[in-house]
Amino acid sequence: MTKAQDMLNNPFVNKGTAFTMEERRELGLVGMLPAQVQTIEEQATQNYAQYLSKESGLEKRHFLMELFNENRTLFFYLMGQHVAEFMPVVYDPVVADSIEQYNEIYVNPQNAAFLSIDHPEDIEATLKNAAAGRDIRLVVVTDAEGILGMGDWGVNGVDIAIGKLMVYTAAAGIDPSQVLPVSIDAGTNNETLMNDPLYLGNKHARVTGDKYYDFVDGFVQSTKSLFPELLLHWEDFGRSNAANILEKYQNDITTFNDDIQGTGIVVLAGILGALSITKGSIADQTIVTYGAGTAGVGIANQIMDEMKRAGVSEEDARKRFFLVDKQGLLFDDTEDLTPGQKEFTHKRSEFANADELTTLEAVVTAVQPTVMIGTSTQPGTFTKEIVQDMASHVERPIIFPLSNPTKLAEAKAEDLIEWTDGKALVATGIPADNVDYKGVTYQIGQANNALMYPGLGFGIIASTSSRVNGEILSQASHALGGIVDTTAVGAAVLPPVTHLAEFSQTIAEVVAQSVVDQKLNKEAITDVKKAVADMKWTPKY
Repeated sequence: MTKAQDMLNNPFVNKGTAFTMEERRELGLVGMLPAQVQTIEEQATQNYAQYLSKESGLEKRHFLMELFNENRTLFFYLMGQHVAEFMPVVYDPVVADSIEQYNEIYVNPQNAAFLSIDHPEDIEATLKNAAAGRDIRLVVVTDAEGILGMGDWGVNGVDIAIGKLMVYTAAAGIDPSQVLPVSIDAGTNNETLMNDPLYLGNKHARVTGDKYYDFVDGFVQSTKSLFPELLLHWEDFGRSNAANILEKYQNDITTFNDDIQGTGIVVLAGILGALSITKGSIADQTIVTYGAGTAGVGIANQIMDEMKRAGVSEEDARKRFFLVDKQGLLFDDTEDLTPGQKEFTHKRSEFANADELTTLEAVVTAVQPTVMIGTSTQPGTFTKEIVQDMASHVERPIIFPLSNPTKLAEAKAEDLIEWTDGKALVATGIPADNVDYKGVTYQIGQANNALMYPGLGFGIIASTSSRVNGEILSQASHALGGIVDTTAVGAAVLPPVTHLAEFSQTIAEVVAQSVVDQKLNKEAITDVKKAVADMKWTPKY
């Protein structure tokens, strides 16, 4: 392949028809492109028209992925113009369809690193190959055991890591040449994939135990060696592994788990936004979380940490959390509890009817929550009866049905508004339209991790932080929650995705300031705003 062909096939430097005539002569591109030299604005107009011609969300995503593979600068320039429109296409919910059809529509690995648990000796070489010639500052890694509400999708789940990194760049401005999506292919327990002749991953059951954790450790040690300025972002690991991995490495490297911590701080920000509207205190809330997996426990931990910062003792704070899973309310004698779940159990002696607390409805009646959060992936489980029971005990119930994609949501925003006569403060896990009810337009916040992780991660990277701790996460939550205009009638509890780039910058600066205040920065920083601004990448030729 010639130097010119290399240039046109390298998405980090390719400009397509925007190469000037001088550049074409210098790079040996004369005659390899049509004569007309386009501006990036003209290219964007042309590509957006093509995007609009696609009918389904999956077709639109496929078109955007092709553009992404050809020209990163143009892709992010275009996405920057249409971030709210493209977000659900490049990520949730359309990414779910892409993952399910990954084997059939596979075209290009998008500069991802594919690590096979069957070949631990290849970890370092794989990372070197995928990152060749690039200064990697951010890795999003998944083993795809717990994809969205879909479960185990093996190597197909790499699309999650790719989508997350797209949002990082579009929202916060991290240089796309400095990021790396990584798939840990530990096998799959998904029988559909195992029986699919086109499946591209390891066709054996998931590896567990010491062999799995040794492989993860080999990956971590290689990233430490190869990428010394790295932020390592864990994504969609199964509930049996996610917390263990985070606990092992969070005090050793700069790392966070978006499902545990990212979800938690976005939900906390939403609650803080709601409390700004009601003028309530975090210290006075009673929380029911329906779905006690990785996300549910992570949310509970983040809210509890904030309660403690508000002066509530840990013992009293724990009494305010009620985690409900498939068994009902979690008690200390419930079988097969995860370590995270054990921190939030109750004793049966606390309830006169403990044996009856096997349903969400019974628990809501018994504990009278002020906040109800859904991470169950059980559609329609926030019923009219449960919601109205909750609303009978609290003036402004805070209700967040967060499960996604759309078909798995615990309730619809419009139903929650109607059932509570406009009193519910609602955030959903997927985009929701405004709700018009009795002459008031209610804006529905989206408790999407994308509201938080781009600014959080960018602030950590720009400040050269050596760790990600609770104080940083708390400051990020307050920054996001504080953006809401609480004076508006029908105000949302979280800011809209349409302003994502703007408030990601705010969050990044708040995070970087927290890092510097705690003296966690590895490099000297005298001006936080300048450090963040200097790190920001802008898509232009």
